[in-house]
Amino acid sequence: MESFFILGFIILVFLIFFIGFYLFRLKKRIDLFFQRGDKDLEALLSSQIKKVEKQGTEIQKILDEISRLNKISQRSFQKIGLVRFNPFKDVGGDQSFSIALLDLNNNGFIITSIYGREGNRVYSKPINDGKSEYSLSEEEKEAIEKAKS
Repeated sequence: MESFFILGFIILVFLIFFIGFYLFRLKKRIDLFFQRGDKDLEALLSSQIKKVEKQGTEIQKILDEISRLNKISQRSFQKIGLVRFNPFKDVGGDQSFSIALLDLNNNGFIITSIYGREGNRVYSKPINDGKSEYSLSEEEKEAIEKAKS
């Protein structure tokens, strides 16, 4: 009977030692959360949540700005086609030109400058969906195709 008592006492001492060791390790892990001076874990988590919420608001502002800029960029000139040519085959060089300026949807205008001895003439024609309601010269058509490709 006395041997059972001694065996139980040894097991009890071993359990107390094991629980003490486990609590010591647990306390070390908990202390890691409280190493920021006088701040406690709740204050630290609260400040982190506020930062995340603020970042969410800032990200939404950035996404709204990107959307606004995307709409603007679709109306901006993105495609340019330039063709230099000589309208008078027997005289001069390629001093005349047609330049097409188009947006994302192939809307814009084309400017043609015809240079000659007597003077310079400049024409402008609107372009909608890659076409014009006015007749286009071969050079103007080529400038539009260059801009579209």
